[in-house]
Amino acid sequence: EVQLVESGGGVVQAGGSLRLSCAASGFTFDGYTISWFRQAPGKEREGVSCLSSSDGSAFYADSVKDRFTISSDNAKNTVHLQMNSLKPEDTAVYYCVATLVLSAYSDSCFLWYKYDYWGQGTQVTVSS
Repeated sequence: EVQLVESGGGVVQAGGSLRLSCAASGFTFDGYTISWFRQAPGKEREGVSCLSSSDGSAFYADSVKDRFTISSDNAKNTVHLQMNSLKPEDTAVYYCVATLVLSAYSDSCFLWYKYDYWGQGTQVTVSS
């Protein structure tokens, strides 16, 4: 069974840090682009960051650039999202997703309907 399982969410004060993890089972990340999306209550789903396992390229939304870093641990089939300098507006449920059909060179990797696999999400709450 194919699964993506996110972990690492929680409650943190503004300016703090969290590290989200996304572990895959039932498939390997080889050839996939792995991305993080988030959705806050009453708001549209938003692309956060993408990572291509093929060439290591990464893309970030302007809202998180220079604060968030996406990385992979291929040996553990896991992708991480290091989130620093967190702001209240980063509060959302964060989802890990995987696709074979997108690269990570541009915001085209934020086409959420192109993703085959979705995790269940992990809540991130940033208090002011």
